[in-house]
Amino acid sequence: MFYAEEFLKTVTHQPGVYRMYDTTGAVIYVGKAKDLKKRLTSYFRKQVSSHKTEALVKHIFKIDVTVTHSETEALLLEHNYIKRYQPRYNVLLRDDKSYPLIFLSAENHPRLTIHRGARHQKGDYFGPFPNSYAVRETLTLLQKLFPVRQCENTVYRNRSRPCLQYQIKRCSGPCVKGLTSDEEYQQQVNYVRLFLSGKDQQVLNKLVSQMEEASRSMDFEKAARIRDQIQSVRQVTEKQFVSGDNQDLDVIAVAFEAGLACVHVLFIRYGKVLGSRSYFPKVPGGTKLGEVVETFVGQFYLAGSEMRTLPKEILLNFSLPEKTALSSLLTERAGQKIQIQNCPRGDRARYLKLASTNAVSALSTRLSQKSTFHSRLKALEIVLNLTPIKRMECFDISHHMGEQTVASCVVFNEQGPVKSEYRRYNIVGLPPGDDYAAMSQVLQRRYSKSLKDEQIPDIIFIDGGKGQLAKAIDMFSALKVCWNKDKPKLVAVAKGSERKPGLETLFFYVTGKGMSLPCDSLALHLIQHIRDESHTHAITGHRRRHAKIKNTSMLEMIEGVGPRRRQMLLKYMGGLKPLLNASVEEIAKIPNISRILAQKIYNALKQ
Repeated sequence: MFYAEEFLKTVTHQPGVYRMYDTTGAVIYVGKAKDLKKRLTSYFRKQVSSHKTEALVKHIFKIDVTVTHSETEALLLEHNYIKRYQPRYNVLLRDDKSYPLIFLSAENHPRLTIHRGARHQKGDYFGPFPNSYAVRETLTLLQKLFPVRQCENTVYRNRSRPCLQYQIKRCSGPCVKGLTSDEEYQQQVNYVRLFLSGKDQQVLNKLVSQMEEASRSMDFEKAARIRDQIQSVRQVTEKQFVSGDNQDLDVIAVAFEAGLACVHVLFIRYGKVLGSRSYFPKVPGGTKLGEVVETFVGQFYLAGSEMRTLPKEILLNFSLPEKTALSSLLTERAGQKIQIQNCPRGDRARYLKLASTNAVSALSTRLSQKSTFHSRLKALEIVLNLTPIKRMECFDISHHMGEQTVASCVVFNEQGPVKSEYRRYNIVGLPPGDDYAAMSQVLQRRYSKSLKDEQIPDIIFIDGGKGQLAKAIDMFSALKVCWNKDKPKLVAVAKGSERKPGLETLFFYVTGKGMSLPCDSLALHLIQHIRDESHTHAITGHRRRHAKIKNTSMLEMIEGVGPRRRQMLLKYMGGLKPLLNASVEEIAKIPNISRILAQKIYNALKQ
């Protein structure tokens, strides 16, 4: 029991943050207030403002209060707590990853590359971009305009001949002497720096001057190359610019319907649109739009990645009560004045309209997908005579010629895929290519441990036929799992002839014929979706494991040869190929390598 009257007597009228706990000790809600006593009193009136508040109050077991000096401090602390505790009744933005940037290193021959995380390296950083695809697209464009290297430093330092990028005129070849001078290369680097800073006209002016100078010197080949570069830059500039001034903006628009919210963010830096992204924050039932937008903006800028580059201006298509406090906090964090506007004019109004259109479109698509998934789930419940279906899991096995076998488990609930609960299992200790034994092992590893009620699947789909189903039944019998007489329902999904989709057969028992659903069945479409997710997850894991094994040096497999000895062997022998051809005597001459160890290395490499 929570005694509200006694608790409220101890609460102050100062600003601060409060945390509400349930009987298990979990934080279920975090809020802030200019006046803590007034705000907390409002939760315990006879008539509360919403069903959400009514449900929240029923679960309160304890409330902790943290007093702050100002409302601004309370705002920052609130969003830090939300990020830490992920409370059930708060709007949650699950976007903790750092945004990718373009990095131009500060070396003798600088390199262009994608960068995430802390900015420890010396050089120039440009961005943020909404995703890695936008960065790579920009890097490809820059490679066509300015021949600045993008290769790894290890490759650059060990080149004796120019690579393919030089041959196709996408790199000036600074790795090989005589192909380009330091001055010419640095000039291209300066063009990149100006271009990424939005100073395209300066780049064009410099290129025009350089072309005219080459013409006067009768170096017409160089003048023609610069002419082509000018044309390329002009074409890109016409497509990229959205405005004449070099403005830094984040444009945020929200769409809210049927309890689902979509927040679309448009990133504009140096007058160029770097890209956009739609966010779908987790919204508890009964939440109003005002709370959604207020919490999203706070979490996006205050509790998000510390590495995010803040714009000079933020445009919103909604009013924000905490606009002044948020602006002050962001100004303090960025070290420059940051304005927040919700009624812009001119070009800014057009950006806001564009973001609003994208938000509505993305929300409409998500609602349509959600509706389709629910229709398919209902159809599956009818086919399997199982109501309601709250959780489904699917398993698949992937390997190549029996090597690096990986099993996948994907999880779906009533809303769709639960990607945070996807798992992969490396299968070990089994004969190569034994899919039956691999399936038995992964099911044992998955279900031999105790599970909470909500983690028990209603259905377990197995990618395979009667053989895999028989192994699954035997495994569950051996484990003697007593969850529920009807849970889980085991279903094997066998591929049809020629492995064509729509011809799958479902097996519920080891004996007898299976069930084939019509190719236009909604239930079959859901099963295919789950099976394909499992297959993709498994094959991705297998490829990663295979690549890791393939890229592992032979020397790492030899006992007694650690990182330092590997480095010494490769350094003295001049690489792995000369080491493979070396005799025992030659290997034994290397410092810290005894005759016995040399013989061991020789034998291992020959095998």
